[in-house]
Amino acid sequence: MTHIHAIILGIIEGITEFLPISSTGHLILVGKLLGIPDGSLAKTFDIVIQLGAIFAVVALYFKSIFKWEMIKKLIVGFLPTAVIGLVLYKVVKNYLLGNVWVVLAALLIGGIALVVFERWYAKKVLIVQTKDNMTYKDVFIIGCVQAVAIVPGVSRSAATIIGGLLLGFSRETIVKFSFLLAVPTIVAATGLDILKNYQLFSYTNIVTILIGAAVSFIFSLIVIRWFIKYIQKHNFEIFGWYRIVLTVIFIVFMI
Repeated sequence: MTHIHAIILGIIEGITEFLPISSTGHLILVGKLLGIPDGSLAKTFDIVIQLGAIFAVVALYFKSIFKWEMIKKLIVGFLPTAVIGLVLYKVVKNYLLGNVWVVLAALLIGGIALVVFERWYAKKVLIVQTKDNMTYKDVFIIGCVQAVAIVPGVSRSAATIIGGLLLGFSRETIVKFSFLLAVPTIVAATGLDILKNYQLFSYTNIVTILIGAAVSFIFSLIVIRWFIKYIQKHNFEIFGWYRIVLTVIFIVFMI
């Protein structure tokens, strides 16, 4: 993997991490287009590079994250993913991560689900008053939904947002919480992968990852600010159609 590859993937990660379109899925597909070998290093890079996006969240929401009440809620929300991710780590790393067909299937199903959900929700929301205060029960349920995103292509952001909307939260509330919940989730995933694959971290590989993470950080800052403004006037249906179209294009390309 070259530094140019790292820059391109950093841009992709920064743009897609917090949108409901699956950053991991995009990294796998773009890596395929760039001809990057589907080995342990590429898989580890796709995981660790997400730290750049997480630093962007910390930079923008520092005061919110480090309030004691929020820390407790993030721990509760993170637990389901932590348990499931730890148990299924080898399955995900060896059989799902890097599997283009798994990604395409998840993107397609998730895209259809987003479109159907938004059309149903548009009718429902007219008679349901949204709420802003999350209980620990709410947070745990959202965490359970987030755990589905261990499958590449599902999208952690999409899962948590849909889960939050189903519980009756406003779009802005659940989107911001999704940003914050990404912090412990991705930090833990990165830490686990580093512990299990530390032998891959040569000086050259570390520099490559740092370049990708730095680029991801910059683009994440831009996208987070844009996304918060976007959701004030729009729903997520366009992202569902994007996932469907992207899947069709890649299937045609691969066939």
